[in-house]
Amino acid sequence: MDEYVLLIAVANTATVLTGGAVALLAYRAFRRTGSGALRALAIGFGFIVAGSVFGAFVHLLGDNVALGVTIQSSFTAGGFGIVLYSLYAETSMTTTVTIRQSE
Repeated sequence: MDEYVLLIAVANTATVLTGGAVALLAYRAFRRTGSGALRALAIGFGFIVAGSVFGAFVHLLGDNVALGVTIQSSFTAGGFGIVLYSLYAETSMTTTVTIRQSE
């Protein structure tokens, strides 16, 4: 199993970086628009990233690959469930209008 440690580390790093970027962008879009669907999307990708990190810690610290994979897979499934929810969540459009008076 030692021959796969580098490959697992590279894959988890890619998951953390790309998933973290998507979660950050979704969160920033949520803050800008107030959309509950974007908030759920950010949470879903956050779950996926957290699962990758927790699974890696269990694997590295506990030397238990099966438990690490189980944790990572569970978080990934939960995260994709939340992402799926975000696709069907009701969105309310809020428009802000600013009127400036000319002097």
